[in-house]
Amino acid sequence: MSDLQPSDLALFWACVIALAIMVYVILDGFDLGVGILFGTTADEAKRASMMNTIAPFWDGNETWLVIVGAGLFATFPTVYAAFLGAFYIPVLLLLFGLIFRGVAFEFRYRSQRLRWLWDWGFFIGSIVVAFVQGAAVGAMMRGIRVADGQYVGGSFDWLHPFAVLTGIGLVFGYALLGAGWIVLKSDGALRDWAYARIGWLVAIVFTIIAAAFATVLNVDAGAVAQGHLADRTWGWVFPAFGVAALLAAAWGVRARRDALPFACTALFFVAAFLTLGVMFWPYMVPYAITVGNAAAPDVSLRFLFYGGIVVLPVVAIYTIGVYWVFRGKVRGGYG
Repeated sequence: MSDLQPSDLALFWACVIALAIMVYVILDGFDLGVGILFGTTADEAKRASMMNTIAPFWDGNETWLVIVGAGLFATFPTVYAAFLGAFYIPVLLLLFGLIFRGVAFEFRYRSQRLRWLWDWGFFIGSIVVAFVQGAAVGAMMRGIRVADGQYVGGSFDWLHPFAVLTGIGLVFGYALLGAGWIVLKSDGALRDWAYARIGWLVAIVFTIIAAAFATVLNVDAGAVAQGHLADRTWGWVFPAFGVAALLAAAWGVRARRDALPFACTALFFVAAFLTLGVMFWPYMVPYAITVGNAAAPDVSLRFLFYGGIVVLPVVAIYTIGVYWVFRGKVRGGYG
């Protein structure tokens, strides 16, 4: 398939989807991280306070995932088809995890007898969602087998050791983001508890990043060869920035700057996302389908554009409004 130059509308929608992914990863990432940390303590007071830090935000955060899915389906249907073919099982696990997690969030307050079940559901659901997202990223870094716009690989091609490593890495990365959020939104014992975990979470994330780079460079060099980090040396500024952001997050613990761990971890995720952008561009399905080849006809993109310029600002304003209304520390819960 020859590479077509993307139109302005195709580039617009590619940017919208990329931005929606990045916003989703940061916003839903911290509440998934809180869910992961939730299962590491048996203290009911801490668990209830953790829930309170994300109660006004968690369901709205997932709106951005809906935008990603609907946007791909409407504007880049070839990508949507190839991606679902490659990641059908991870997507099902993602949906089951999100559903069970949402049900557990509500039901744990209404059932004393089965609270243990809903607590485990919230914890395990958060881990499953984080893991399959990270595994999908790792599988994409290795490349997806596509022929004539259709996925031609196996159902478990995504479950490669490198993808398992990136899946585990995202679990700990989200946990770090969640710890930063807890520090930002809480006081007292819970804040100190979260502070105590940020340092070792930074160390684990560093270790997994080093292992992933070693795997890519020495064992699975095809990912780097097909990607563009090798010939876009300027792109290495983003991994360097990500490392600096992690170090700053660790420094924020020592300085007891409550906003710094979360802000720096969010910047780390932005840097990681931009690194993947440098590596993948111009591919939307690495390393087989480009933006130009995947885009729907311009007449469709133009029709969707008129809807998008109305709906997307409304979603953004709503999101900003919620975070503004519920800004500051959580004291006594939201009620």
